[in-house]
Amino acid sequence: MTGLTRVFSLAVLGMIMATPSGYAGEIDRSAVDFKTPSDIKWVRNAAGTNEQAVLFGDPSKPGPYVVRLKWLPGNMSRPHFHPNDRFFVVLSGTWWMGTGEKFDPDSTVPVPAGSYVIHYAGKVHYDGAKDDEAVIQVWGMGPATSTPAEKR
Repeated sequence: MTGLTRVFSLAVLGMIMATPSGYAGEIDRSAVDFKTPSDIKWVRNAAGTNEQAVLFGDPSKPGPYVVRLKWLPGNMSRPHFHPNDRFFVVLSGTWWMGTGEKFDPDSTVPVPAGSYVIHYAGKVHYDGAKDDEAVIQVWGMGPATSTPAEKR
């Protein structure tokens, strides 16, 4: 093998190795849509207790929605209820939940990542994160309002 042939062979081999092994095709976004983690836009709430990312719909309007909530450590909601059923999956961390009109974080139940949860319409509950961040995904029918229900 001549020097020129060897250089050419190494250059071709380098291009082959630098080429991704899988073909990244095009997808019809009107048929299937997605967001990668870098596409998801998180917004911190005014109280600074959590961050929210709306994935589908608008939870403030009638109709279906999907939202991710990132509960920051040491933050919990106060007792409240919602007008519609809400459905959750705990994506990471441990989410803590309690029921009733008396706020008592020590009586909350840990819900680990991978768990599925339903909050039934009109039923009083409170929830959040204790020592670590918890990320949950919620979906339901809007408007997703919250009514305070704490008895002090």
